Amino acid sequence: MTTDTPSLDFKSATLYAIRVVVQHADTTDLVTALNKRMSDAGSFFENEPVVIDATRVEGALDWKTLVNALADHSLPVIGIVAHGDNLAAARDCGLVPVELSANAPRGAGDVPTATAVTPGVQPQDAAPQSAPDPAPAPAVASVQSRAAPAPDPDEAATAASPGRDSAPTLVVRGPLRSGQRVYARNGDLIVIGVVSQGAEVIADGNIHVYGPLRGKAMAGARGDAGARIFTTGLDAELVAVAGVYRVIDARLPDDVRQRPAVIQLDDQTLRIQALEQ
Repeated sequence: MTTDTPSLDFKSATLYAIRVVVQHADTTDLVTALNKRMSDAGSFFENEPVVIDATRVEGALDWKTLVNALADHSLPVIGIVAHGDNLAAARDCGLVPVELSANAPRGAGDVPTATAVTPGVQPQDAAPQSAPDPAPAPAVASVQSRAAPAPDPDEAATAASPGRDSAPTLVVRGPLRSGQRVYARNGDLIVIGVVSQGAEVIADGNIHVYGPLRGKAMAGARGDAGARIFTTGLDAELVAVAGVYRVIDARLPDDVRQRPAVIQLDDQTLRIQALEQ
């Protein structure tokens, strides 16, 4: 019997990444559109892993220029989805083909775990700490390998209990300061306190902020178009539902500015409405 620690081990893992859907092969237009999007979004997507989806493109893509343009915005490309000549060209550039799993709605077999990215913030009535964690944020697309290794015994202990379809609601009590980020995986997020400018709140489900929302909020992070953002005081920098976002760089109407409001997705358009009391 040996007690030596193995030099490496294989464990199952799921990585969430932003899916950048390319509509055509016009490199100049693509880079211009990317620069505009990133200028609007500020640092919201910074350092997020990216999968380039080129399945709709018929012409030849300039992969190198596109990857470099994404890298210039701190968006590392971890994989691509393509076909035909574009797939071969991507391989020649050293890019790795991946499979994208569909965004399953909450309640469809998700593991019931709520993850707060800010250190020290734990599920259920947690208080935020001061220093942000560099761990990646949730993403729009789930990227999985073709053949996953067997589940690790330690991870199996966190598997869903029978009859449970989604994670418990993540509750954060107290203010979130600039630079902090909280993510509620597979569930809803409730913040009882102010979300300061420069802070980010993200959830796979709904977001409730009982206090001023001055930072960035993204609900339905894994594609749940029915998710909503609720706040008792709307003054946000950016809001998003299921990947459709709006940068709020102009004064909001008086009926919602710094007042109770709800943000929801309506036919791929974000609607901001006063919350009736």
